[in-house]
Amino acid sequence: MKWLLIILMLAGGPGFGQARPDSRKAAPRKPEAPTKWPIETLLVDGNHIYTADQILAVAGLKLGQLAGKEEFDAARDRLVASGAFETVGYKFEPGPNQKGYVATFEVTEVEPAYPVRFEALGVPAAELDQWLRTKDPLFSAKKMPATKPVLDRYVAWIEEYVSSKGNSEKLTSRLTPIGTDQFEIVFRPARNYPSVAQVTFDGNKGVPQGVLRDAIGGVAVGQPYTEERFRELLNTAVRPAYEARGYLRVKFTRIRTEPTKDVQGLHVFVTVEEGDTYQLSKVSVDGPSPLNPDSLIKTGGFKTDEAANFDQVNEGLEKMRQALRHDGYLDAKLTPNRVLDDAKKTVQVGVRIDPGPRYAMGKLTIAGLDLNGEFEMRRIWTLKEGSPFNPDYPQFFLNRVREEALFDNLGNTKSDVNVNQQDHTADVTLTFAGATPPKKGGRGRFDEPLPPN
Repeated sequence: MKWLLIILMLAGGPGFGQARPDSRKAAPRKPEAPTKWPIETLLVDGNHIYTADQILAVAGLKLGQLAGKEEFDAARDRLVASGAFETVGYKFEPGPNQKGYVATFEVTEVEPAYPVRFEALGVPAAELDQWLRTKDPLFSAKKMPATKPVLDRYVAWIEEYVSSKGNSEKLTSRLTPIGTDQFEIVFRPARNYPSVAQVTFDGNKGVPQGVLRDAIGGVAVGQPYTEERFRELLNTAVRPAYEARGYLRVKFTRIRTEPTKDVQGLHVFVTVEEGDTYQLSKVSVDGPSPLNPDSLIKTGGFKTDEAANFDQVNEGLEKMRQALRHDGYLDAKLTPNRVLDDAKKTVQVGVRIDPGPRYAMGKLTIAGLDLNGEFEMRRIWTLKEGSPFNPDYPQFFLNRVREEALFDNLGNTKSDVNVNQQDHTADVTLTFAGATPPKKGGRGRFDEPLPPN
């Protein structure tokens, strides 16, 4: 009975068989450290083809959004899946008020990228342009990577749109030559077109037949023929051959075709109306210029009072652009405007300059040298922080280092330039491999190359 009483007490009413509550209070659990913070600023680094707004639209992150590693990984994956980037990375750091992120996407764009043309699709190019912008924030008719995933995706979108307009043809994309070392991406029906097999010019006197055939042959022969497309090739490939000789009013008045007899394809006959030759009377800078206009024109080396050679004119414009780049205007654009005097048979060229922002030299980093070597390199480096950045100077500097034999056993050298689009600076890293300490001899400083005056 005594044992039975003990058992009943253990199994009885409330409180029996329960541990006494600990009179000590449990320590409060520490809150977990947050893994997501608000996004205060979104930046893009390394972009040249696409704007930051285009890239951030694909990334899909928004200012004020709570985000952490998971969200940034997903944004990176969306950018990679676009097919427009070789590499995509990101970094973030505390914002100025320590309450959120300043995040930067670091991208390497797929290059080369090519202009886009729509051919025989039955809808205006402007409509397709607008449609594709709604499907892809990265779309630009000026530059598109020619990777298969990108082209296949665009073919599907274009088929969807033209089908809604009653054209159910299958479409295709093709990288097509338009000039010497120039190509474009063409979206067109997948049906077979007859190809150009041979081209003959009629009415030409100032430019030999062989020159004209060479100009058109590399871009047209073997390519599908449509008259619209062929006329474009005449303007991009053949017209420059005339304009290099002063024939600025040349016209391709008639095009006819007939099947070739010995090979499958078309023989294309082009009737040319050459017109008269024109002389270059003047080249001037129209509007404001960040550099002295007379000095820029002298840099171009234009030959006036001679037959207008627009190959030479374009070379001169490029020299002017390089002079602007040497003074820090890395994004400078020059737009020439021709004014022809048909009575005098002369042409004037007015050049409008869009210099863009001026870039300054940022931080110089030297890798691969000991302290003595680095000190010597910094001593003879003349492009100081804050001065206008010359993009040709880093490689010029390394070439001079090698020519002057400042090091024994100097291996590979390279210069890397990181252009910051936000604050318009350029950081330079010089890498030296296999170099022993610099030779003594009191070398002078290496002045940066200046554009010709």
